[in-house]
Amino acid sequence: MTYVGRLAPSPTGRIHLGVARTSLLAWLDARARGGRLLLRIEDIDRTRCREEWAVGLVEDLRWLGLDWDAGPDRPGPEGPFHQSERISRYREALGHLEAMQRIYPCTCSRKEIAAAASAPHGPADEGPRYPETCRDSPRPKPGRRPAMRVKTMPGDVIAHRDRRVGDLGQDVHETVGDFVVQRVDSHWAYQLAVTVDDAQQGVTTVVRGEDLAGSTARQLLLRRLLYPDLPALETLHVPLLRDPSGARMAKRTGGYTVAEQRATGVPPEEMVGALASSVGLVAGGVARRPIELLESWVAADYGSHLSDLTPGA
Repeated sequence: MTYVGRLAPSPTGRIHLGVARTSLLAWLDARARGGRLLLRIEDIDRTRCREEWAVGLVEDLRWLGLDWDAGPDRPGPEGPFHQSERISRYREALGHLEAMQRIYPCTCSRKEIAAAASAPHGPADEGPRYPETCRDSPRPKPGRRPAMRVKTMPGDVIAHRDRRVGDLGQDVHETVGDFVVQRVDSHWAYQLAVTVDDAQQGVTTVVRGEDLAGSTARQLLLRRLLYPDLPALETLHVPLLRDPSGARMAKRTGGYTVAEQRATGVPPEEMVGALASSVGLVAGGVARRPIELLESWVAADYGSHLSDLTPGA
């Protein structure tokens, strides 16, 4: 099976060093394995995403020395490459789930869910396990727009092993319960959008931050429901880059974007070397171009033995 990977940044700000490092590792995995690499702009949240930031992230990635085989600036059969241009595909997927009687509308608020939930909390990004208030007998609240939830079932068990993190298997019904695929504001949930995009764009391997490992089973369940004939998806969840205080690096943290580092005169090879050394691919203080890291990536068993060695780069 031909390897197809993807870079999937969100233009909610300029690329910070954590996104830059994950992008570098995704690039290394695709190139070391002779694969095809796509650039997809994940801009479905139109309240937070800006076109100038989308342009800027392409500029930042290219400055680092990364390239891709198809993307917004390079046409390919997998397009369109902006999620905002793929909305009809998400609607179609929602229609398939409805035909399978696997979704339903829910008008419960977060506060009501928290008050009613008696089961243990699910993953942090999902909140308390939904108590199924609207599941079989919807009770619309006047003046509220509904979210759409997947109806999970006994037997919705996902077996999956990540290349680095290990076992990400999960009984989605028991652990997470019915999860949202379209929000109250009609925005598409990350779980549905990335599942549809990865499946329809032929992605075989996903390299991303380990903070997203907990959502993998939900996406694989949707993949099984919507695309039962597709082969299993391979994943590699890589360490998160931390700032000097040890906190997870975020776009709201000043001074840690690629653009800001460029403005101080840091050469791209120096930045790439620092990012690579922060996960043990090379020694500290060396400058490298991405292509010069391929042998180190192979030696690290294609990323399976990465470790987060430093609180920043």
